Amino acid sequence: MKKLLSLMLLPAMLIGCGKETAAPAEKSAAPAAQTSVASQPANGPSAQQMVNSFINPIFPNGADPWLEYFEGNYYLTTTTWTSQLVMRKSPTLAGLATATPINIWSESDLGRCCNFWAFEFHRLNTPKGPRWYVMYTSGIAENFDRQHLSVIESYGDDPLGPYTYKGSPMPDIWNIDGNYFEHKGQLYLLWSQWVGDEQTIWISKMSNPWTVEGERVKIVRPEYDWEFSGMKVNEGPEMLKRNGKTYMVYSASFCNTPDYKLGLVELVGDDPLKVESWHKFDKPVFSKANGVYGPGHNGFFKSPDGTEDWIIYHGNASELEGCTSTRSVRAQKFTWNEDGTPNFGEPVAAGVPVTSPSGENGPLVTKVQSTQVSLVSKADNTCVVADNSGKISAASCADAASNNASATWNLDYTTNGNYRLVTPEGLFLTAGGEQCAITNAGLSSAPWHNQLCQQWQIKPYIKGWVALVNAQTQEELRFADCKEPAPKEVQKSVEDIPQFIEPKSACAQWAVQPQGENAITSIQSGKAITVQNKADATVAAGDNIAQQEWLNKTNQRWQFSAAEEGYFYIQSSVNKQQCIAVAKKSIVPGTNIELANCGEDYTQWQVEFLADGTVKLANRKSTLVIDLAHGGVEDFTNFAQAQWLNSNGQRFQIKPVQ
Repeated sequence: MKKLLSLMLLPAMLIGCGKETAAPAEKSAAPAAQTSVASQPANGPSAQQMVNSFINPIFPNGADPWLEYFEGNYYLTTTTWTSQLVMRKSPTLAGLATATPINIWSESDLGRCCNFWAFEFHRLNTPKGPRWYVMYTSGIAENFDRQHLSVIESYGDDPLGPYTYKGSPMPDIWNIDGNYFEHKGQLYLLWSQWVGDEQTIWISKMSNPWTVEGERVKIVRPEYDWEFSGMKVNEGPEMLKRNGKTYMVYSASFCNTPDYKLGLVELVGDDPLKVESWHKFDKPVFSKANGVYGPGHNGFFKSPDGTEDWIIYHGNASELEGCTSTRSVRAQKFTWNEDGTPNFGEPVAAGVPVTSPSGENGPLVTKVQSTQVSLVSKADNTCVVADNSGKISAASCADAASNNASATWNLDYTTNGNYRLVTPEGLFLTAGGEQCAITNAGLSSAPWHNQLCQQWQIKPYIKGWVALVNAQTQEELRFADCKEPAPKEVQKSVEDIPQFIEPKSACAQWAVQPQGENAITSIQSGKAITVQNKADATVAAGDNIAQQEWLNKTNQRWQFSAAEEGYFYIQSSVNKQQCIAVAKKSIVPGTNIELANCGEDYTQWQVEFLADGTVKLANRKSTLVIDLAHGGVEDFTNFAQAQWLNSNGQRFQIKPVQ
């Protein structure tokens, strides 16, 4: 291990490991870049230009972006510099600008807790089925000389998790910017590390997504003047495949300079572990232009309909900005040259409207990864049901399946306070006909067309009940043939309404009830609500509730069952007689959260789906909410009840884990 090099915020550990081999001697010119880019309108984009488009940068402080489009949503990660991995999701690229940042993972181990960089998440096939693997760089709090890769694995097929820590491929050397590369059935790891005064790119085989095996080979090193700005750097290897050709696009020069840019390498041999199998081009393929400086550390994604290729990257707005929080997220479409190489053109200037990726506006039929719920009417306890023909009706919740219909919906947040309700077949609850073109058509389930009539707002009323309001019509969901309860019950209900609250028809009141077994994860830490320190198969009244990394234990699984009014019991899957409750039936802030026998009001909860896509859990008796102590991220940080402060420690996600 040699002396640490540092400039501004980023380090360079001089360390070599594995077999070193000379880089290939033969080079050729990179393809010419497209140079025609529209200028920013003098007075900004018009309203018409903003239809079906977005503006770069998408949002600030978004270094090292990685994006995937999966089952109806874009998912995006960016560097945080903290001990937390943050992810955003939206059905549109523009929507990522206002999407809620969700911390899907956090770390408190001082050996790997801090300085989180460059998250990438990849969907890989496993014997358990597809799983998402997030690979990220982290180290220790004091400095950057222990940065190394770590890997977490999703429980199921949802990029938002929950996640479990799997390991570090190379915990004892400085290594960053990890990426997976699959070639002829073999999984490889690509990464960057320092050798002498050069930051270089390496490769090794993997026996699983978190373990390297065999030879470690240096395959790319800085060689040209355009790779030497600030420091001699090659990092951020990203793979791009098309028509039988395989390319590696990497970032060159020091990120603290305006000359950070992208270079290109092609796999020309059969064995990726041989240096001569890689052919490096002698010209950069994406550089500063149009007022965008230091464009780099990119990823690639397909448009929703699969017809377009897109690049996502970070850039700065000034030559004086370096590799800090000034780097912002940007995206644009790219094309291909006649020789098969990618043509990225030039960075699009800030403020210029960019046409959204093809297929964002559908028609789209897809399952979405989200909370599974039933919509239960206060008036008669029926559910909103969709049959195979797309017809929507109120019907028995229990009997829906026997009538070739479903009472279960995927509840998917879309940004700006709206949700989508999606059938198991991938159709979306719509007010009106398909594409909202038919007025007075009632409700239907239709393919996604990115219309407001396919989006809904969940507005809390009283006693746990909510109104479901269409985002376009602003009308409440209710069925014309719904019958109000008997007059006596109606009068009793009116008398129970607090002063100054307008009475609402029971037919317009709903309970949004989560279905099946679920993990309840904190958006502060990504960790799951857990019965603390209990064997996997036993829980009892008085057991403490705390947070813990998701380990797929039964004492981390919960079911929501109807209580009184629109409230729910949150039952342990180990023992459904035990529910999350407030200790000692207290209404005092700071009282502990623990298990208790289900039944009384202090064991009942209002499950409020908030306008930012997260969930608030408020106790019926005390009206206080479940609160994570001190916003902690460590395993077994405790929960107590507290006044609502709208903090990350009081907001959760409900994730199906069937």
